[in-house]
Amino acid sequence: MRYYIGCDLGGTNVKVGLVDVIQGEVLCANSIPTSAHKGYELVIKRMAEAINTLVEESAQSWAEIGAIGVSAPGMLDLEKGETVFLPNLPGQWRNVPLKALLESALHKPVYLLNDVRAITYGEWAFGAGKGTSNMICFAIGTGVGGGVVLNNQLLLTQGGTAGELGHISVDLNGPQCGCGSFGCVEVYASGPAITAMGIKAVVQGLTTSIRERCGNDLNKITTKLLAEAALDGDAVAQTIWDTAGFHLGVGICNAAIATGPERVVISGGVSAAGELLLAPIRRALKERMFVMPSEKIEVVIGTLGNAAGIIGTAVWAANASSQ
Repeated sequence: MRYYIGCDLGGTNVKVGLVDVIQGEVLCANSIPTSAHKGYELVIKRMAEAINTLVEESAQSWAEIGAIGVSAPGMLDLEKGETVFLPNLPGQWRNVPLKALLESALHKPVYLLNDVRAITYGEWAFGAGKGTSNMICFAIGTGVGGGVVLNNQLLLTQGGTAGELGHISVDLNGPQCGCGSFGCVEVYASGPAITAMGIKAVVQGLTTSIRERCGNDLNKITTKLLAEAALDGDAVAQTIWDTAGFHLGVGICNAAIATGPERVVISGGVSAAGELLLAPIRRALKERMFVMPSEKIEVVIGTLGNAAGIIGTAVWAANASSQ
């Protein structure tokens, strides 16, 4: 089979795409509001409807589609095909038989995967990690997620929870993270963490263009605004990115020493900052890594953008269904 469907269940939207897993291309895609507040039964029904509509509007028939991959933001039981705990969805979707319900509605095999592990797999198969045997991925957005590929295999030990790289602690006395621990990468390098540093700079009255750029409205401070300020030479904004990137680099150093990747892929919306993040990451690796040759570890921005998760889940379904 050449064609598989990737489906990304998010807190805001459900994204579906028909993927050619030979070329790694999304042939057609669609997105609908999740409407998670209406309960998981309705959401799953809408997911099935969105997938059916996608196939109807495509050039392929159901007979040509091998299986469906579904990613979700949280803990999953991959063997049972259940969601264990989705913290960003109302009701938290505890022990919801997502695989069985979708298979009943669509009459095709369904395979589940954590959303950032799906991004990792997509970038490894057809994106910035292509051609490597060992790779780690950090996806930076509202939180910081991660994934690990070792010897051409996606690391899914401990019930699929392995690879939560955003929760490596880089400061034992740092702020408490939403996961319950302290000083995680996420509290320094996530989108909200970076934005909070910009807000703090303005509130403290530091000499910075951030205030003028946001029109004195703190709600308008975003990572995009802070990146623009830094690129224009604003020293305060540059320090914010250096702080976020360096802490991310320390986390990467810790993960890299354990896994020995050839390449580190930085994905997610915040990765649009590019060298503002990459430069302090590389500096951290150079200054903190001594037992492994840091110069042999490439640090790059992901290339698949918003398609990474769709491609990753589709390729995951293709490989899982062939076993």
